[in-house]
This record gives sequence, C-alpha cells and structure tokens, in this order.
Amino acid sequence: MAHLLLGQTLAFTGDPFTEGPGAARHETHGAVLIDAGRIVATGPADVLRRAHPRAAITDYGRALITAGFVDAHAHYPQTAIIASWGKRLIDWLNTYTFPEEMRFADPAYAAEVAARYFDLTLANGTTTVCSFATIHPQSVDAFFAEAQARGLRALTGKTCMDRNAPDGLRDTAQSAHDDSARLLAKWHGVGRLSYVITPRFSPTSTPDQLAALGALWADNPGCLMQTHLSEQLDEIAWVKSLYPDARDYLDTYEAHGLLRPGGLYGHAIHLEPREKDRLRDVDAGLIHCPTSNTFIGSGLFDMAGLKAAGHRVGLATDTGGGSSFSMLRTMAAAYEIGQLRGAPLHPSALYWLATAGSARALRLDDRIGNLVPGMEADLVVLDLASTPAIAQAAARADDLWGALFPTIMMGDDRAVRAVWIGGQARG
Repeated sequence: MAHLLLGQTLAFTGDPFTEGPGAARHETHGAVLIDAGRIVATGPADVLRRAHPRAAITDYGRALITAGFVDAHAHYPQTAIIASWGKRLIDWLNTYTFPEEMRFADPAYAAEVAARYFDLTLANGTTTVCSFATIHPQSVDAFFAEAQARGLRALTGKTCMDRNAPDGLRDTAQSAHDDSARLLAKWHGVGRLSYVITPRFSPTSTPDQLAALGALWADNPGCLMQTHLSEQLDEIAWVKSLYPDARDYLDTYEAHGLLRPGGLYGHAIHLEPREKDRLRDVDAGLIHCPTSNTFIGSGLFDMAGLKAAGHRVGLATDTGGGSSFSMLRTMAAAYEIGQLRGAPLHPSALYWLATAGSARALRLDDRIGNLVPGMEADLVVLDLASTPAIAQAAARADDLWGALFPTIMMGDDRAVRAVWIGGQARG
C-alpha cells in the first residue's frame, strides 16, 4: 500500500559545491509518496494528497524529511572503544583497536557488537554504512547478517593485515585473498549488501598481500575497495620506511592494482600533488572523517581545494577513532575544519555531503542519498526544534538553511524523529 509522508522536504538536483544552495529543492509543505520500498513521487503536499487519495498518511508537521544519512567510512568493531583517551593513530591502534578486534574471533561477540552498532547508527538517522570489519570472516558474517535482518543497505569487508599487527590479528597474502573471495561470493549483491575489498592500510600489509588483493579486485571490478591514506605525518614517514621504492604513499596502492574507480581512500589529508592528480584522474573516492581527524590530531582536510579540483568526496564518522555515531555531529565538525582552513561550508554543502555526496562516493547515488523518485525509501525525519537551544535559534531563521544549521551544529539523536528503511518506519 502506498504511504504518503507529510512535512518539509529537502532534495538535491546537483552539487552545492559547484551550483551553490540553488542545487537544493525545499518544499515547506511537502510530501513523499513511497510504495514497495521506493520513493514514487515528491512535491507539494496538497498536490500529492489529491493525486493519491487512498494512500496511508503520516503527518510530520514542520519536521524535515530527507534521504537518510550515508556514513562512508567506519569501523564497527571499534564501537566499544569510542572516545578512548589520548592517543594518536599508531598508538591508538596498538593500545585500543587491536586488543578489541582480537575479541571478534568469537562469533557471539561479533554479533552482539553488530547489533549494538546498528542500534546506535539508526538512532542517529544513518541508513547506510560502509564499514571495515576485522581479519575474522565471522566479523563480516555478523555485520551482514544484522544488516540483512534490518533490511539495510550496508557495505563491509574482511580487514586484511599480514604484518605490524599482534599475533591473532594477522593473516597471509593467500588467506587474505581466499577469505575475501569466499566472503565476496557469499554476500556481495545479496539483498542490499555489498562486499568491499579491504586492506587496512599499507603499513599492515606486505607488498605480496596488496598484490593479492589487487588481483582479487581485478577479478571483481564491480566491488569497491577501501583503505586508509595519508592520515598522519608519522604514518606517512612509516610508509616511506616500509616502501622505500614507492614514489609516495598512494603509489604503494597504485603499484599493486589498488588504485582505480571504486577505490575509497579514508582521510587523505596530507596529499602530495601527484597523489591528488592521480586520485582525480581515476575518479577515486576521498572520504573526509572530521571528528576523527580532530580527536586523533591528524590534520585539516582540504575540502574546498579538493572539491574545486573535481574530486569525488564523501563524509564519514570513522567511529571509533571518530568521536560520534552522529552524522549531524560529523557535519558540524566538517564545518569547524572548514572554518579553520578559511573556507566554511554552507549548510547545503554539509547536508549534501552526508547524503548524496557520500552515496556518490560509494557509487550508490543511483539508489540512495536523495529524495527523488526511483530511489530506495531510506529516509530520516528531523525535528528542527529538538532542544530549547536549537528551537530558539531556529525560530529566528529567515530560510531553511537558517532553520537547519542549528540542528547541524547542536543536534543529536533527539533530533531524529523517525527513520524509514526500505519504505518501512523504524522509529
């Protein structure tokens, strides 16, 4: 049965970075018609009500209906260690991440954390996540099984490491290839699930392992590949010591078949000119993780420069190095980093990044990330007056952006009035 959702609506006809706020389409009294898991129509509420008199109606009043948030880079196994104190990247891995990831050898623990993780992301309005798992195949199974049970579109892959990691968290070049191939055959394209080939980063993979995963990607070009790139300066120095013949950090991937369209490179803060050129040439995805970059002290992503140069960019929490499961908080941090770089982002650009932009980075923008007919009906409904502080700020607004920006900067899960997954209400 068709269902008509009433409220303010927000969609995008283009990229606000190049077209400005006019790339957004806002209906003050709008409606979204959904049926069979998809968006069928959007437009003024009175027009759609007349056109579909038999549709069930849910009226959200002045709340804002948009596409659900898309988190393009996360680590669900780090759910329990979020907001751990005081470490930079390499110490963070050794002190917090690796001991916690050891626990995912237990399928029951992996399933427990996967369920908790999706509870937290859905409560914050996130409807699609691209996550790293651990080296354990059962960590992939747990994530996908939980996502499938909830009807979510979700992406993950076995995280591959064959050096510079503790005993129990290392595989081999061959087992990384073979385990990943089996998991890919088992899960990729099942329902709304996508497998992602996942070397953690060059310091924890030998050249042989990177080459094995490059070969797997060549055999499965319809998959994405995700990794990390140029997050911190000491990390880059470490890569240079491990790969002395590489031209730069990116070359450690490029030389082994891990640079091409469909690549997702998390962080990408301290890029050399050659790296920027090559990433743009292949139309790779760069994933901005602002709360992580400030929490772990990594640096300031050049959003304005990279977007002006034509890069494909997504937005992500990077939990648990990132300090929040909320894409609202992530947008706020992206704004703050833009301010520090002298290039603050307009609310339209922030919201596009968290929805259509991240969907584009994941090459899913034909299915999710926008409130347009034909898209899968994954939606978030935001209360733009969820707290007294936000309400008094929004009340002074002259337009949508003035009303939405206080929620971007101060909102949390209290702002999420409802979430719809595949056309079904989840809260």
